[in-house]
Amino acid sequence: MRIALFYTDIESFNFFVDQLDHEFRNRGNETFIFDMTDPTEESPHSYAHFVEFASAKIDLAVCFDGMCVRQDVLIETWDAWETVVVDILMDPPLRFHPTLLRHSKHYRLFCCDRDHVDYVQRYFPQEVPYVDFMPHVGVVPPQDSPVIPYAKRKYDILFSGTYYRPQDRLTELHQSLEARPDIWELYQLMYQNLLTDSDLNLEQALLLTLKQKNLSVSADTLRILFSYSENVDWAIRMYQRERVITVLAEAGLELYLLGRGWENLSCTRYPNVHRINDRIPYGQTLAHMANAKINLNVFPWFKSGTHDRVFNTLLQHSLPLTDRSTWAEEYFTDGEDIAFYDLKHLERLPEIAQDLLDHPAKAEAMIEKGYEKVRRELTWKNCADWILDTVSEQRLPKISDEIMTFGNQIKQMVIGLTANGQWEEAYRMIEQLQVLLPGDPEVLNMRREIMGHIL
Repeated sequence: MRIALFYTDIESFNFFVDQLDHEFRNRGNETFIFDMTDPTEESPHSYAHFVEFASAKIDLAVCFDGMCVRQDVLIETWDAWETVVVDILMDPPLRFHPTLLRHSKHYRLFCCDRDHVDYVQRYFPQEVPYVDFMPHVGVVPPQDSPVIPYAKRKYDILFSGTYYRPQDRLTELHQSLEARPDIWELYQLMYQNLLTDSDLNLEQALLLTLKQKNLSVSADTLRILFSYSENVDWAIRMYQRERVITVLAEAGLELYLLGRGWENLSCTRYPNVHRINDRIPYGQTLAHMANAKINLNVFPWFKSGTHDRVFNTLLQHSLPLTDRSTWAEEYFTDGEDIAFYDLKHLERLPEIAQDLLDHPAKAEAMIEKGYEKVRRELTWKNCADWILDTVSEQRLPKISDEIMTFGNQIKQMVIGLTANGQWEEAYRMIEQLQVLLPGDPEVLNMRREIMGHIL
């Protein structure tokens, strides 16, 4: 199989491309990485070399956040060769409406949050007929990498991520809406709803806001409102990061930060809060994660999704301490292979963290269980398999006959619940069913119907 991949100006995505390139080549495929940052013609990844590669049929193109379907010349190339395009969204689909509206013929979209899948199915059902859930994955360390003894690790608690002042993002939104104070007021209320209920995803928050305002809008207007809510998304993400870091800092725990912007948060000047670096390449963060007893995670508002920070933590033999998503709660078990905290009860977070630090044997046992699970199921090797299965029109992952039989039994139970109008119970059951049968089109349609009744 001949496969095209893409370098962009997003360093972390380029790291991911290198991981996939390695896995694809290990399976005997021919790959080419096109550098879209316009390198010199002498570069092995130049456009001239890409044109040469594209002179023969390309079976598969893989990119992140729609990077390989934004130019007409690429779309024409994929359509000419009947190329299957796999687009993996690492961010909410509301940021990528132009790509969802216009792309190549054989376009396969994957989202890291099940709610994002629902969003695409609900608002782009004709434009994107194939969309499915694909979890993030983590990096397996080289076999000869020594594991740092838990007691000798440099960092008690590490958080790897950036920080922006939430108000700066809201101010940016306000400035873009100076001519529409009514719309600005709408987004202000949306943000307040997210502050009030951290269980709401962005779609639910905007729909609730419209209901509170007694507003009825067309489908096209609704899509526009979603696309303009990106800064609300950033603001609520940063607000929660701020809260989590502040509560740990004020409790006196030794906290280490790796990422840009933390000088803008006053508590980071406390003597127990340490700045490691502003920004380093993605691959280098893994060594820091391996040198931490606990790696802190705050989900980027993926309420039914995943994040590679959690999986990388376990694969680097460290313990993830994270807020909850419905997917994470179904996949992991609190206190066994992960440690959860609740955004609605952050006052308990310092106690949870301190207990883990005070009981290293317990923490190490949790790490071992989590490592084995993620090492088996959520690595770049797995991701490459899922993508290649997609090309051969197989759903991911492969389902055993026993699980399929059990899943069909649950489908019948869901049908019975919906017939009786028990929508919330049916929703809880369909969430479990999606873990058993990821990508099953009947399950996706059932979930969409149930969500329509609940919303």
